[in-house]
Amino acid sequence: MTIPGTDQAVQITGLTRTYRTGGTVVRALDEVSIAFPVGAFTAIMGPSGSGKSTLLQCAAGLDRPDSGRVTVGGTDLTGLDETALTLLRRDHIGFVFQSFNLLPSLTATQNVELPLRLAGIRPDRARVAQALAAVGLAERAGHRPAQLSGGQQQRVAIARALVARPAVLFADEPTGALDATTGRELLVTLRGLLQAADGGLQSIVMVTHDPVVAAHADRVVFLADGRVVGELPNPTAAQVAARMTGLEADRC
Repeated sequence: MTIPGTDQAVQITGLTRTYRTGGTVVRALDEVSIAFPVGAFTAIMGPSGSGKSTLLQCAAGLDRPDSGRVTVGGTDLTGLDETALTLLRRDHIGFVFQSFNLLPSLTATQNVELPLRLAGIRPDRARVAQALAAVGLAERAGHRPAQLSGGQQQRVAIARALVARPAVLFADEPTGALDATTGRELLVTLRGLLQAADGGLQSIVMVTHDPVVAAHADRVVFLADGRVVGELPNPTAAQVAARMTGLEADRC
């Protein structure tokens, strides 16, 4: 879902989002402008309350900004009505949450099919099987969540996000509920999806609090107080940790 002449999967310009808590207005995002290139794996980091998850949700069309623009593959999300936005998310955007959000009574295959069925689309069994195979779960298709490990459940959630073949995959703390070894395996899976020969998945944008997880990305974008305050290309865990320590110190 890219357009000729652009190398950006997602373009964000002047994004502002505020919330009202009691009598206080909280500025979660403050004129944020950033792009996520085609073919790139980007991690977003920042102190608690820096606006990471809000940025991800606005970029994925799950939340509406107060002002600014979000463009995915040349389509301006902020100008779409709810019906058009729902269709665009269904067809071009994948989202993975920290909590797996699987239905315990359904098999892996049925959980992956669920978004399509809810949208009134008859699932393509071959496509569902391909999505499960892409995350290494072809042989677990008939298993229910209780029969799967935490890492396998998260892989089912990723397959569910991939079944519509989105251009962009957004992931909010996808390794947060996993142990270190399982989390590392999941990140290798994500990297493999981005590099897959079919070229279907164009970009991955991931929120994380873990420097080791962030080091698997091509670059790390840092937020503080709702603003972009820096980037780190080709990051190492030590570099990310040092930058985060500096951001935390600035808040004290």
